[in-house]
Amino acid sequence: MFVKNLRPYAATLAVVIAAAAILWLMGRPPTYKHGLIELWGPVGPKQSQMLFDWYTASHIVHGFLFYGLLHLVGRPKKIEDRLLLATIVEAAWELVENSPVIINRYREATIALGYRGDSILNSVSDIACMILGFLLARRLPVWASVMIVLVLELVPLAIIRDNLTLNVWMLVHPSDGIRAWQAGA
Repeated sequence: MFVKNLRPYAATLAVVIAAAAILWLMGRPPTYKHGLIELWGPVGPKQSQMLFDWYTASHIVHGFLFYGLLHLVGRPKKIEDRLLLATIVEAAWELVENSPVIINRYREATIALGYRGDSILNSVSDIACMILGFLLARRLPVWASVMIVLVLELVPLAIIRDNLTLNVWMLVHPSDGIRAWQAGA
């Protein structure tokens, strides 16, 4: 299938590149500073530094959620324009998430006591995973999208006691009970 208008896709790519450049200017490290680049950053100092980590699932969920929301409120717009808008929102979140204010908020309000923010590699991967979730949501039936979102929320919850839902909850309204449960207390 040939794409007639590449402008929205070029603009989407430009947003990702601009986000990486801004993160660089913010002083974010390009990659993990103590070793080789790995595909997976497990819980610990490599988390949020490698290509993927347990929070990759939440960025895929972002894509499903953005697709659903923009399908409801932005339906007259072309899919390419909705993807661009979703990418702008995700890139903006990556910039905010890696600001000192949010990094400190994660340290204060969540179990991420040693959180230092994301590497640029991880942030760009997070944006790409949102795009993947968005494109999957476009192709899959609603029931399959709902099932994938449930799995992507429940698996990290069971394994690392965290997911997108708890992450947002703890940032907005921290709970000592949830923090204790997440810490295994």
